[in-house]
Amino acid sequence: MKFLTDDNRKKIVDYLFYAALTIELLLMILEKSEISFSYESHVFRVTFLLTLLAVLVMKHDRREWAVVLVFLALAGFCYVNSGKNDLLRLCTFLMAARDTDLRRAMKYSFYVSAIGFGIIFVLSALGVLGDIALVGEFGRHEVETRYVFGFGHPNTLFGCVYALLLMWIWIYGQSAKWWHYLMATAAAVGMAILTRSRTGMLIIALTLFLSGVCRVFKGIGKFRFPYILGTIFGPVSAVALSIAAAYAASLQYIDNNLDPYFWTIEEKIGYRISNLYYSTEDRGGVLYRWKLFAGHGSDSYFDMGWNRLFYWYGIIPTVLIILALFAVIYASYRKKDIWSMILIVSLSIYTLMEATFVTRYLGRDFFLIIAGVYLGYFFRNIVFKIDTDKEGETYGG
Repeated sequence: MKFLTDDNRKKIVDYLFYAALTIELLLMILEKSEISFSYESHVFRVTFLLTLLAVLVMKHDRREWAVVLVFLALAGFCYVNSGKNDLLRLCTFLMAARDTDLRRAMKYSFYVSAIGFGIIFVLSALGVLGDIALVGEFGRHEVETRYVFGFGHPNTLFGCVYALLLMWIWIYGQSAKWWHYLMATAAAVGMAILTRSRTGMLIIALTLFLSGVCRVFKGIGKFRFPYILGTIFGPVSAVALSIAAAYAASLQYIDNNLDPYFWTIEEKIGYRISNLYYSTEDRGGVLYRWKLFAGHGSDSYFDMGWNRLFYWYGIIPTVLIILALFAVIYASYRKKDIWSMILIVSLSIYTLMEATFVTRYLGRDFFLIIAGVYLGYFFRNIVFKIDTDKEGETYGG
């Protein structure tokens, strides 16, 4: 069709992608608030159709079409087998993000999220919608006051601040002044104190330290070792510890192999490992109960994010997700984008303990935009050896 010139394709895909992104962001903000909304599944279908249409309009060669069809078929099988359409929506969203202007899309996500979260905060502070604080026992054997400011739970509030911090680091980290970092640190630490998030304090300290190092030593991203170390101490270690936790839960609750050190660790991490067993109806969170592909009924919630991936979707889909993450890391190295690497390390460690970003709400997962662009770069420029002259073009910071 003459109408579908390359320029027109790009414009149509851009409109479709931003329409889907906007809807996902607004739905995520609505979910964070105290407003109830019962039509999420219908809205998810709309965003899926928008991103699917974008993928179909895109220009692909035969090899790319083969990749698209294989992953859509696999995601479709997971949907039929489990009843969850998350992976199908994830696939089309990642593919639709391939040609987007990454900095523009990240700025858009940052400012829409910041405005939405700010509205929730102000409405709570004014007493219009949502609690300001909650008083209760949060699994630490003590009654404590933790602030929520309309977000329903202190960990939800911290997760939103953490997401904004990561997006700010990616967009402005390389050019920010020292006092910008000081302000960001004060805001993030202050919110971690108000929410009493111990995990949050540690992850903020690590993230800001890594960002400060990369800000001072601007050429560090040109070397290979930061990406290797980041991979080892980020996703590799986090996944290994998650599997070890699921194995420990199997020994403890399936084999009845009682170990006193198990309870010492459990008390320190809020009994997260025990929740792999007790928080799932079919006890499917422990290693012995993991399946190659998750079936119907694997819908329970618990904190450990990597473990939730294995439980919700199965071993094979989660391994493919991890391999895709490695591809993003390699593409980041080729692009000399150390700022995306910082996000990968921070999110990997955070997801070991929390499951904020393992969710049906794609608007939470701002990193999917980076992943979609870099996976497109990986397959087109590294696997398929196209446009390799773009190597070294950076986005983050």
